[in-house]
Amino acid sequence: MRRRLLALVCVSASLLSGCGLISSDGGSGRRAVTVWLMKGSASEDFLKRFTEDFEREHPDLALDVRIQEWTGIGEKVQTALKSDGGDGQPDVIEVGNTQVPQYAEGGRLEDLTLESMRDWGIRDWLPGLAEPGEYLSQQFGIPWYAANRVVIYRKDLFEQAGITGPPRTREEWLAATEKLDQGDDQGIYLAGQDWYTLSGFIWDEGGDLAKENGGVWTGALDSPAALRGMDFYRELQALGKGPVDADEEHPPQAGVFAKGRVAQIIAVPGLAQSILRENPGLKDKLGFFPVPGKSAGKPGAVFTGGSDLVVPENTDDRDGAVAVLEALTGAKWNTDLARTMNYVPNKKSLAADVAGEEGVEAMAAGAAQGRATPSTPLWGAVEADNPIKEYMTKVLTGAEARPEAERASNRVTELLDPDAG
Repeated sequence: MRRRLLALVCVSASLLSGCGLISSDGGSGRRAVTVWLMKGSASEDFLKRFTEDFEREHPDLALDVRIQEWTGIGEKVQTALKSDGGDGQPDVIEVGNTQVPQYAEGGRLEDLTLESMRDWGIRDWLPGLAEPGEYLSQQFGIPWYAANRVVIYRKDLFEQAGITGPPRTREEWLAATEKLDQGDDQGIYLAGQDWYTLSGFIWDEGGDLAKENGGVWTGALDSPAALRGMDFYRELQALGKGPVDADEEHPPQAGVFAKGRVAQIIAVPGLAQSILRENPGLKDKLGFFPVPGKSAGKPGAVFTGGSDLVVPENTDDRDGAVAVLEALTGAKWNTDLARTMNYVPNKKSLAADVAGEEGVEAMAAGAAQGRATPSTPLWGAVEADNPIKEYMTKVLTGAEARPEAERASNRVTELLDPDAG
């Protein structure tokens, strides 16, 4: 058993240039719990406050928080999961919510189903974080924080068009956007290959990107429900000048919104800061509302991005790792993180605790309808090849949707079952 005693503990982003802070009591006699967190996920001030509180509550433990870069993290995590131990071996790892299955495959993560059901309120978790954290009916990923798309809009353009408030249904949204799409103004800037946004419309219709049956995954873009989602996307996308052959980053939609008379974009609320950096004149003119759904009482489904926390199977301090997870994902510190970083908390019941900031409120409302990509280790291959983008462009340039959806679905199936045939 590896029982590390800690003399010097790093707990902030200063780790990027070396170990800079000392634990609250110097670490004497404490077991070190090594935690890998991603750059930008939590502020230095948050980590300092959390560490002080955690070590006060757990006098036998000391935190060794090591900040990681997203670039190349997949290979680094896989290496750590296969390691026999040693200095710096993580006991807790932050991972992207959709990455959990690829790390859980092969039994390299601790099964946390019991703690999730008994102690951590699994039924209240945001589905877009909780569902991808489950693999083969076991809970390996514990939701930490979420961020999802909302509609960022120009309050002044809405007022000029005589629109008195944000739309609450798809029909109201289409009508308002058509009214805004006049002259040089774009009702909405929606790139033709924004497949995350399309996914939400498909989920709203009861469809999915892929379906699992008996352990076999097949593409589902050609289902009637998925085709209805694509049809709505086509209607909305036509009410602006978004390129049909590019995604939302080519060019970056924040820049387009900042420079032109664009009434709306679909993005995470944090993108508003990028918009204001490029055009400070839009200060006090930006508003936020959840992506509208099919009925007024229920926002539209959205892809939920964010992070889960996992415990490697090769940790030799499971109890210490579980204590860290319990603290980081519990109501006190999860709400603190959400307020500090403008995130959505990991539980639907905590949404009211981040009230008061318009963008976060809109995001939290949508997060209750959050979903994630199919929970299979091979979904990364689909995103790399991405037949969904090609399918969207073909439909938006006039091709018949059903045969194109069938072709795209067949390609998704091939990628999810490479040994078939």
